[in-house]
Amino acid sequence: MSGGELFGYLLVHFVEDAHSHAEKIYFSLSHGDDPLRWRRMNDGQAVLEWTAGTGGVRDPHIVRGPDGFHIVATDLRVWRPEGADWWQFSHRGSRDLVVWDSPDLLTWSPPRAVTVAPEDAGMAWAPESVYDPISGDYLVHWASSLSDTGDPARRGEGPARILVSRTRDFRTFTEPTTYLERPGGVIDLTVLVTADGVHRFAKQDDDVADSWHVFHQKGASFDDPHVRTVARHIGQEIAPRVEAPLIFKANDAARWYLWVDQYARQPQGYQALTTTDLDSGEWTLVPPQDFHLPPNTKHGAVLPLLRREYEALDERW
Repeated sequence: MSGGELFGYLLVHFVEDAHSHAEKIYFSLSHGDDPLRWRRMNDGQAVLEWTAGTGGVRDPHIVRGPDGFHIVATDLRVWRPEGADWWQFSHRGSRDLVVWDSPDLLTWSPPRAVTVAPEDAGMAWAPESVYDPISGDYLVHWASSLSDTGDPARRGEGPARILVSRTRDFRTFTEPTTYLERPGGVIDLTVLVTADGVHRFAKQDDDVADSWHVFHQKGASFDDPHVRTVARHIGQEIAPRVEAPLIFKANDAARWYLWVDQYARQPQGYQALTTTDLDSGEWTLVPPQDFHLPPNTKHGAVLPLLRREYEALDERW
């Protein structure tokens, strides 16, 4: 990233509310350049909303590319008066992603749905994208449960796995292929590209025997078949069930932050871990009193900003 001084961070996320529908896109901005102190923007209200499809979005991710910024999100509304039906969500759910585009983080296109998952997929959850400067396109990945037989009539009967596709415009996508599998299912892949490799974090199903829970692997490239497993059971000291890892580097130091979303108790939301040695697999919990984030801030992504972007966002919202 070029064009000025790094300063501040934008968190794009959704909110879990037990009493109303808050599955929309929210922006939170760091207090200055502090990655541990946050405030929800727009007077705490959503910035973007999706009312077509399932009627809500979860798990948004934002990426910076040469053509601007793109948000991708899960087409899923869980909150409803009659209660959630997770079997329906995962076996007969939407196969679409919801996309917004922006040249400047301030003005956003109308949302659109794009179908990415195969016909035998039960859902398309937690999409993320990574810009590939070599190919000039974006690598997009998400979690889908697939039919064991490939029969669309038996959608989503197999465990969740990570599928991957490529796009140049977030409208047309290549045929998806399987990228990552674990016994019992794996979801919530997030990727950090560094000068010496690619770090990937994901969540294996908690209930499978010998689950790795949230785990960390490193490879020489995104497609490296010889990845090294760096850490398992990340965040288990926080709660027995954590998910939705997000990872980012501090703007002003060789320090990384890994957030995991605990959903085992109320209020739900992110807790932060940190390290100064990304290859060590050793993550230290940030004391809760040092991490200031509104409760029920759920599954999203942190985007490091340029100072002019930070100031423009602060003024706009």
